[in-house]
Amino acid sequence: MLAPVPLRDLPQTNIFRQGDVFVLFGELFGRGYANGLINEARKAGMTIVGITVGRRDENNTLRALTDEELAIAEENLGGRIINVPLMAGFDLDAPAGEPTPTDLLGGMTLKSWQEDKLDWAHIEKCREVGIARFRDSVAKVMSELDSLIPEGANAFFAHTMAGGIPKVKVFLAIANRIYKGRGERFMSSRALLDSDLGKLILMNFDEVTANTFQYLIEGSAAIRARLEKSGGQVRYTAYGYHGTEILIDGRYQWQTYTNYTQGKAKMRLEQVAEAAWAQGIKATVYNCPEIRTNSSDIFVGVELSLFPLLAALKKEQGGDWAEAQWQACRPLLQEGVTLEDLLQKIETYNTSEVMSDFRNFAAWPMDNSEALADRMIGTSEEITQMHHDRKELVVGHLSALVLEGTGPLMFLETSNPAGPVLWLNHDIIAKQLNLMHAQ
Repeated sequence: MLAPVPLRDLPQTNIFRQGDVFVLFGELFGRGYANGLINEARKAGMTIVGITVGRRDENNTLRALTDEELAIAEENLGGRIINVPLMAGFDLDAPAGEPTPTDLLGGMTLKSWQEDKLDWAHIEKCREVGIARFRDSVAKVMSELDSLIPEGANAFFAHTMAGGIPKVKVFLAIANRIYKGRGERFMSSRALLDSDLGKLILMNFDEVTANTFQYLIEGSAAIRARLEKSGGQVRYTAYGYHGTEILIDGRYQWQTYTNYTQGKAKMRLEQVAEAAWAQGIKATVYNCPEIRTNSSDIFVGVELSLFPLLAALKKEQGGDWAEAQWQACRPLLQEGVTLEDLLQKIETYNTSEVMSDFRNFAAWPMDNSEALADRMIGTSEEITQMHHDRKELVVGHLSALVLEGTGPLMFLETSNPAGPVLWLNHDIIAKQLNLMHAQ
């Protein structure tokens, strides 16, 4: 992408109705972006079908869910789950009797990991095993799914797979330095990316985050052809991240969290959608705003871009409801600290020379720096200390609002999507929330 392609106008179309089928391509864990789409599908009366990534036994062998696990997962989803394990990535795959990539990483230490080398010919064999396993499982899932989607129905496939970090102890220590470290504890993200460990992680990110979208589109080709022949329509969505426009100095400007290690995989995800679109397949990646989740907590500072949403709610004519969101946030702060104080600190942070240098869309994803880490992590800690309780933060409230707004935006836009890659910035999120709460 040469520049972000923002969704500016609220979508109005909805082709989905009772009898259509919503397919969640990724297991639902906790609360996140996927819940918004599921809520909209349920409102439309769609049949909800999900999958599972499966579970690992004591020998790390992938298995289906037990009856008890399946019942819990289906209750959580509010629909049927096809119980074929679709664990993405190849970090725990290998030819029979040979070590997995995770096994090869087991001997790395904090002192040795930058020099440790991997056997790339063997890694490639493991990757091929993992891909074959996943695609075979996709074929089984689609065979079962085919009978669940009636002739003439519309189908909405929502891809939610992301991640791919191998579970090795050494990475936790590295991550703490790259994403949380400053001063003597600072570590360059480039050091990770130039290492064999980093190169393996990037390969696995591609498989989990991006290539699975391709396998979904390819694997559902027969279903898509059958439905389109009988008058139905098929849509595909995926969750991207490629920075967000937020209010800085009174206008919406693109900014991003640095260093976002999955950035190249997210761009690969966009390319999958663009290639499908060129073939007449309506696949759209929605680049969504930064929010605070359990999985994002390791990325200290990712939450800082959330605060300007409060100003966006007012700028987009939110009226009394927007003012109510400001009032809901005020009691979360320490006595003597105003919300205006907090927002001014965020504005000073965003307009600083250090942060301005990282607002380079063409260079994304950029490496971190000592100056960035000091400013971002320091500001994050200062903002947190302005609150009464570290567990009750303003960004928690704002994250919930973003989740609430993206669901209907994605669901409605997908009926008649404007293109293969779209940005949901703070302006359209605010417009959607204001519309919903004005009614």
